[in-house]
Parts: sequence; structure tokens; C-alpha cells
Amino acid sequence: MRLIITGSPGTGKTTLAKSLGEKLNLTVLNEKDFALKNGIGSFNEENELEIPIKEFEEKANAFLKETDDVLFEGHVVCEAKLHVDKAILIRVDPEELEMRLENRGYSMEKMMDNVFCEGIDYCKKQVIKNYPIDKIIEVTSKASISGTLKAVLASLGK
Repeated sequence: MRLIITGSPGTGKTTLAKSLGEKLNLTVLNEKDFALKNGIGSFNEENELEIPIKEFEEKANAFLKETDDVLFEGHVVCEAKLHVDKAILIRVDPEELEMRLENRGYSMEKMMDNVFCEGIDYCKKQVIKNYPIDKIIEVTSKASISGTLKAVLASLGK
């Protein structure tokens, strides 16, 4: 099985990916770690890795062609067309997202950018553009990871 988990920063992608990967015995790959390992992207003035989507897409799809039982997680994967069985989109109420990002110490500008993206369905629009509707699983982040995990597993028929 090949999966992606995507959504705005702070929705719970990494936590869900770890739990789902463990439950389904999948190798979990973070998009930034994969990019760095494969020489994709460069750091900007804010020391954030900027990943060129087409290059990421090419290398990730070449990897996926040779690999099974893998889960890519990250914000950027919503913008890429990867050869996967399912694309899992995690959503969270923008007010909840703001609190989560504030607790993580995000700057006001970065926090508002991400809350705005969640509010206008940026990741959802990208996922719909890049994946067939029957491959998309949209789930709202629950108060506990176990609730979110149960919802995803049910959608996967597991």
C-alpha cells in the first residue's frame, strides 16, 4: 500500500503518519527528509527548505515505483502528483489550528498564513486537482490521535 498524508501545518500529519505507519506496517517518510536525502530543494532566508514540486514528484515517483508499503507525509505532498493508492487529507478548524500553531511558537505572520490556507481549503483544492476523487480520504483532526486514526482506518477498510 502506498499512501500520502497531507494538510496544513499543525493538523496532525506527522503524529497520524507515525501511528498509521505502525498500525499498517508502512515505512513513513517525511517530505523534507526525503528531499534532503535526495538533494532536492534549497534553504531560503528564513532557513526553511523550499522544495521544487516537479523535481520532488519525479524522484518520489521513481522511489514509489520500486517500493511498496510506504507513507509520505507533509504539507508539500498535496501539490505533487504521486503514484499512491490513497491521499489522506487532514483538516482542522482554523481556530483550533491557530491555537496549535501558537502553542508551537509560530510567528504571527506564519500562523496567519497557515490559518488562512486552511480557511480557504488550499490543501483540499490541491489534492482534488492532483488525485482522483475515489483516492481521497478527507478526515477532520480529532481531539485525540486515536480518534483520527480510527476514522482513517475505517476509510481504508482496516
